[in-house]
Amino acid sequence: MLTYAVRRLVLAIPTLLFISFVIFMLLQLAPGDPMAQVPLTVPPEVKQMMREALGLGEPPLVQYWKWLVQVFWTEPKVLVDWMTSETALFGWLPDTQLYQDELRVISWQTRSPVMEIVLQRIPQTLWVVGMSYIVGVLIALPIGIYSAYRQYSVFDQAGTFITMVGFSIPPFFTGPLLIVIFSVQMGWFPSIYDTTHEVTDWASFKYQLSQMIMPVMVLALQTTAQLSRYMRASMLDNLNQDYVRTARAKGLSEAIVVMVHVLRNSMIPVVTVIALGVPAIFGGAIITENVFKVNGIGQLLITALFANDLPMVMTLTFIFAFLIVLFNLIADILYGLLDPRIRYD
Repeated sequence: MLTYAVRRLVLAIPTLLFISFVIFMLLQLAPGDPMAQVPLTVPPEVKQMMREALGLGEPPLVQYWKWLVQVFWTEPKVLVDWMTSETALFGWLPDTQLYQDELRVISWQTRSPVMEIVLQRIPQTLWVVGMSYIVGVLIALPIGIYSAYRQYSVFDQAGTFITMVGFSIPPFFTGPLLIVIFSVQMGWFPSIYDTTHEVTDWASFKYQLSQMIMPVMVLALQTTAQLSRYMRASMLDNLNQDYVRTARAKGLSEAIVVMVHVLRNSMIPVVTVIALGVPAIFGGAIITENVFKVNGIGQLLITALFANDLPMVMTLTFIFAFLIVLFNLIADILYGLLDPRIRYD
């Protein structure tokens, strides 16, 4: 298992480099000019100097190489110094665009380091999108298991109906609908997510929960609808296998047969869906974050796309690609833990 994990990590390096190169070249073809938002009163020579300061006057391959150095060398050193702020192993000066005379990845829109903006937005995304994913998984797995065990029962039919509703109704409809019902008419929850709110006591914690409920409900509905169907289908496929009849013939209790033997084998395909859905958490929920005004990663990506902020879009896209490759590896490793028949020799 360890050898397989190391081999996959080594192979992930050229994969990520190829992905980053393709993304960078595609963004170079994108229309628009970062100097378009500069006031018309700025002289052309000043605009040209600004373009050169952003590295836009250099060939694309040179720009790509500088971006690689910034992402894989400069930013990791900044991260290490940020985590060890008391010692500052590399001598990082906070709130600066330079790191020991090394230029960091700078947003064209805000003229500030991209990674600092991302680190500011991640907690908001994890509060909402991450919590909704956890809630969705915890609800979907029991529903899928019981629906398969009681196939065609009232519970199974109701679960199928709710699943179809969750698949059919998009977030841009359920979000405003919940706002109208629970915020406007009933006044139970705030309609706008306050990203500046800090949890310091019990009262502030209750307010944080109240403003999280509606966006979490919208996103958890979709997660539950998807995972419960996968779980149900996988359970049904295993409930009719020979080893289940053998286990029952040996006198094992129904709870052990279902929750130990059948569930373990049924989780193998579901693990893939769950693991590959984790990167979407860090990608944020673009529609839901905009509906509830959550300043998360999804909203940041949309803003960067409209502003033609290529360094921000490039960095966020590469982070998503890295997370997908990483959680693909995690899913493959979990295969071996769930099914002893799978070997990685």
